[in-house]
Amino acid sequence: MARTVIVGAGVIGLACAWELCRRGEDVLVLDRGEPGWACSAGNAGWITPSISTPLPAPGLVWTSMRWMLKRDSPLYIKPRLDPRFAGWLTGFWRNCQPETFNRGLASLSALNQQTMPLFDRWKADGIEFEMHHAGLLFLGLSREAVEHTAVEVEQLERFGYRRPSIMSGNEVRELEPGLTDAVAGGFLVEEERHVRPETLSAGLVARLQSEGIEIRSRVNVTGVEQRLGTVSAIQTSVGTVAADRVLLAAGAWTGRVAQRFGFRLPIEAGKGYSVTIEHPRRVVQRPLDLIEARVAVTPFDAGLRLAGTMELSGLNLRVEPRRVEAIRRAGDRYLGDWRGGGAERVWVGMRPLTPDGLPVIGRAPGSDNLFVAGGHQMLGITLAPSTGDALARLILDGEGAELLQPFDPARFQPARATARAR
Repeated sequence: MARTVIVGAGVIGLACAWELCRRGEDVLVLDRGEPGWACSAGNAGWITPSISTPLPAPGLVWTSMRWMLKRDSPLYIKPRLDPRFAGWLTGFWRNCQPETFNRGLASLSALNQQTMPLFDRWKADGIEFEMHHAGLLFLGLSREAVEHTAVEVEQLERFGYRRPSIMSGNEVRELEPGLTDAVAGGFLVEEERHVRPETLSAGLVARLQSEGIEIRSRVNVTGVEQRLGTVSAIQTSVGTVAADRVLLAAGAWTGRVAQRFGFRLPIEAGKGYSVTIEHPRRVVQRPLDLIEARVAVTPFDAGLRLAGTMELSGLNLRVEPRRVEAIRRAGDRYLGDWRGGGAERVWVGMRPLTPDGLPVIGRAPGSDNLFVAGGHQMLGITLAPSTGDALARLILDGEGAELLQPFDPARFQPARATARAR
């Protein structure tokens, strides 16, 4: 039996491990920390194909320039003397074009076609996790903001979504009685779901281990043994690991790991924050998208989480108190008296971002048996099952190359290097 070694035990790595395992593949998973501990732990947990769009969007250049130096804004870019980051940022801004955005939107929509059925299949496979079918309620402090966001969601009507009906402030307060009078309106996308992400990672780990799959924690990749485009082993902090195939799925660290394998992936870390209250005093019925604040509100069985902000400050887990307080203030403005209840936890995690806003999924350039699954930005939970399913079919059967073509890792390689790889 062939053996695939997966570097990274976040939700993407674990999803790929499960889809390979359920097809009979022998899998070993390595992680620099603990399974699901990084960006997979404290995010909003949304399963939202309706807002699965590339991050660089038309109009974002001027918006980001207005926000970028303000530490409590939805987007903060810390100035730093780093030529690679400058190149990444330039590439990101260049991709804020309607044509590029629409191509990316179509590609992500195609990848999302099986998202909900695959989550249902995971449940049928015996993976235990907390999942809700409550939809997603968008809320705005002005009618203009609501209408503008509704137009963006309407773009997915051609992919099977219903056109949302805009509601007044009083109508959305009938759905969510705890909303403040400042909320001017909103609209509900009923098809969406959400999970408590910690339970999803834990459920995948438990199911994999029940099948005899080994998951090793606190293992760092230090090198690679490869010849003529074929990887034979990975050198790690605990010894050499033999491999028939290797999959890099290390989240925001995937770019650094790729360098050890001899190719470049421009993945930048986008820091996000969340505040979670266990056994909250305020009852929220469904996930809320606070439009102007760019904050997500997610209710769980025994918790309430507010998550958001984007901070480009490199790979670090330092907590910036002003950014956490900005999330709390957003909750105050839309939800009113939401604070209080049980224990409160502040979390920070690193989202993996590419300059074109699309994930990197497929065979590594110039390699026969090295694959990549990374760069999922804020869509890791949503795209995890479809990424795992598509990659498993590509790795084991050579199928699905057309679906994954827009996410080809080779798109970031210099033209001459790509030609040599071919």
